[in-house]
Amino acid sequence: MDKFKEKLAALREEVNAATSRAELAEEEAKRLKDEQIQKDHEITSLKNKLTLAEADLEKAENKIAEAKLNLDEGETTKTVGEGLARKVSLLETELETAERNLRETTEKLRQMDIKAEQFERKVQHLENERDTYERKVEELTTKYNGIKLELDETLKSLEDM
Repeated sequence: MDKFKEKLAALREEVNAATSRAELAEEEAKRLKDEQIQKDHEITSLKNKLTLAEADLEKAENKIAEAKLNLDEGETTKTVGEGLARKVSLLETELETAERNLRETTEKLRQMDIKAEQFERKVQHLENERDTYERKVEELTTKYNGIKLELDETLKSLEDM
């Protein structure tokens, strides 16, 4: 009789522990999903920045090409030539800045993609772990109910004696 009670108490503790672990796993999975959504928004933002940087790069390249074309067309005055040279220099600086920004944004985007994949794998792992714990809780609950029924029947048969 005491063994049944001890076993019943142990099973209750095991069910409670498994339920707690399952709840913790669900909370962690939710937190990671929220974090993944945030990272996805960040990725979208970085993609937009990348698109803008590419557009700026294209504009700068067009301005440089236009400035070089103007120089090639034979602007003869020294002032105009110096102004265009300064403009070309500024445009080349802008181009270098745009290219650097493009590289940085591309690298950030790549890193965010890697992090997003890692979070997706972790969420999947936690969901699998949660499912395992839920199955264990169901098994233990079934086992607990069976033992409780057996104990009730034993107690009833002892009372009938």
